[in-house]
Amino acid sequence: MVSKAEPSVRKAPHPLQARLYTWARLVHLYASMVSLLVVVFFAATGLLLNHPEWTFGGAQTEQAYTGTLPPGWQSGGQVDWLKTAETLRARYGLKGSVSDHRNDDQQASLSFRAPGYAADAFIQMKDGSYSLRVVQQGPVAVLGDLHRGRDAGAAWSWVVDLSGVFLLLLALTGFVLSLFLRKTRKAAVITALGGAAVVLWLMERAAG
Repeated sequence: MVSKAEPSVRKAPHPLQARLYTWARLVHLYASMVSLLVVVFFAATGLLLNHPEWTFGGAQTEQAYTGTLPPGWQSGGQVDWLKTAETLRARYGLKGSVSDHRNDDQQASLSFRAPGYAADAFIQMKDGSYSLRVVQQGPVAVLGDLHRGRDAGAAWSWVVDLSGVFLLLLALTGFVLSLFLRKTRKAAVITALGGAAVVLWLMERAAG
């Protein structure tokens, strides 16, 4: 008489593990959807930053202006920075935010900054005459500044921060999901540890 083999019964996962797996899958799915364009953008612009010798799209234009500020640009011997900045912005279509301003007894200076863009004004305190230099760089420089988050304003700073959060979630949930795959769990952990060791070694060498 041939006995029938008892069917194997798969052990039900622990409720906490099941919830963790479900949560990790959902977060990983939506984080990957949001992070796709982020990864493409920062990967492409990172390549451009790492190869400054690539000169396509790197042309820049420079313009120089001179003039005199209207009466009222000083108040009580102090520069009215807001009025001065808006006067120059209106006259020459300057863009970006005011990143720096200073003055002494002889001269005042005012700078506007945006990604790939710089405008610097130097004003004589005695009569309000000024010289203005405007530099507009090419699209590669603009993308590079956006990659670094430099001179891009508060809104873009939030984009950079959120991008980092989503990429971190993507990496962590991907690692958690790999732990649920029994056949590849060991290889995944070894690969992660090996990759971390290589990155740390390269960072140490780069730091000298």
